[in-house]
Amino acid sequence: MYKIDESKDREKYILLIPAMLDYHFPLMKYAFYSKNYHPVIIDLEDNVENIGLKYVNNDMCYPAIMNVGQIIAALQSGKYDLKRTRVLMATAGDACRGSNYIGTLKRGLKKAGFEDVPVLNINVQGIAKEETMKVDIGMAIRALVSVYYGDILMILYNNVLPNAKNAGEARVKYDYWMDILATDLKEGRHLSVRWMKKRFKQISDDFATIEQNPDKKQIVGIAGEIYMKYCHLGNWDLEKYLQDNNCQAHTNGVTWYMLYYMDTHLLNKKSIITPFCRIAQRILANIQKKMIDEIRRNGFFTLDDFMTLKEKVRPYISMNYAMGDGWLVGMECAGYLLSDCRKVMSVQSFCCMVMQTCGKGMYSVIERRLSGKGHIANADIDTSGSRMNYYNRVHLLIHQN
Repeated sequence: MYKIDESKDREKYILLIPAMLDYHFPLMKYAFYSKNYHPVIIDLEDNVENIGLKYVNNDMCYPAIMNVGQIIAALQSGKYDLKRTRVLMATAGDACRGSNYIGTLKRGLKKAGFEDVPVLNINVQGIAKEETMKVDIGMAIRALVSVYYGDILMILYNNVLPNAKNAGEARVKYDYWMDILATDLKEGRHLSVRWMKKRFKQISDDFATIEQNPDKKQIVGIAGEIYMKYCHLGNWDLEKYLQDNNCQAHTNGVTWYMLYYMDTHLLNKKSIITPFCRIAQRILANIQKKMIDEIRRNGFFTLDDFMTLKEKVRPYISMNYAMGDGWLVGMECAGYLLSDCRKVMSVQSFCCMVMQTCGKGMYSVIERRLSGKGHIANADIDTSGSRMNYYNRVHLLIHQN
C-alpha cells in the first residue's frame, strides 16, 4: 500500500471535512489522503451554530446546521486558498434530512459567497453520483482499520479516565497510541487483520497498566443519532458533563453502526454483490469480536459484539424500522440495561423525524419489558433548545434510583 508523504501536501487541494466522530476522524482522515487531496478535519467551534443558522433554515436538523456552520466558518477564516479547496460531506442517504445535506450545503455556500468551492460526497445510496468521491481499495482499508482503532481507543479511554489514580495518565496513553496508529495508517503498514488483532491486545494491555481507584463509578451509556452520539458539538459535551459528575460515560463504537448498516441496507437487497456483502460482514464481525474479547480480558466494560447483541435484545425491541439509526438505538439501550448499566442517556436532534418516531417509540417499551433493570432518559438538542434544561435532564438521570 502506498505511503502518505505529507511534505508534498502544498501541491494538493485542501479537503475540508466537518467534525463528526471525535475519536475516529483523527485516524480516519488518512483514508482520504491521495495524490490530489490533503484532508483537514475542521476544529472550529466558536459561533459555528450562529453561522449555520445564518445560511441554513432553522427547520433543518442540528447536525446539518452545525456541519454547514463549521464549513462556512473555515472558508471565512482566510486560512485556505479557495481556488485549491474542496469540501467533503458524508451522508447515509436515508429517508431523512441526511439525504438533503449536499443540497443544503450547496445553498448555504452560495448564500455565503462560496458557490465556486466544489462539494464532494461519500455515500452508498447513489446520491449525486457525479460528485461522489471515488474510493479505491487503499482508502477503504485505511477507513475500516481506523474505525476499529477509534473504537478501542474510545472505549478503553472512557473506561480508565474516571477511575485513574494519576490524573492525565489516561490521556498520555491515548495520545501515545494515536501517534503509533497514525504512523501505521500513514505508512500503509500493519493494516492486516493479523496485525489489527495484535494491536488490540497491545492497546488493551497497555491501558490495563493504568492504576485504578477501587471505588468504581456508575456507568451511564450514551445512545442516539450518530452525530449527536459521537461529536461533542452535537451532544453539548455530554461525555465531559458525565465525567465531571462522578460518572463513567460509555459510548458504543462505530463498528456496531457499520455492521447495523450492512445488515439493514446492503444484505436485504437482491443484488449480485449481496453474497460478497455477507462474507464481508462475517469477516468484520469476527474482527469486532476479537476487539471486544481483548477489551474484556482486562476487565473493561463494553457491550456485546453486534451479532450477539442483536440476538440478545430481539425479545425486547422491534427490528422492522431500519431508517437512519433505526433499531440500532433500541438495541444499544436494551443492551446497556441487560449489561447491568442501569442508566442510558439517548440524544437526538429535535428535527430528526427518524429518531422522534423510532427512538422515542422504543424507550418506554424497553423500560417496561426490562422493568427494574434501569432507566432510559432522552433529550432533544436544537439551536433553540435550553442547555440548562438539557443538563437538568442528564442530572436527574444520574441521581435517579
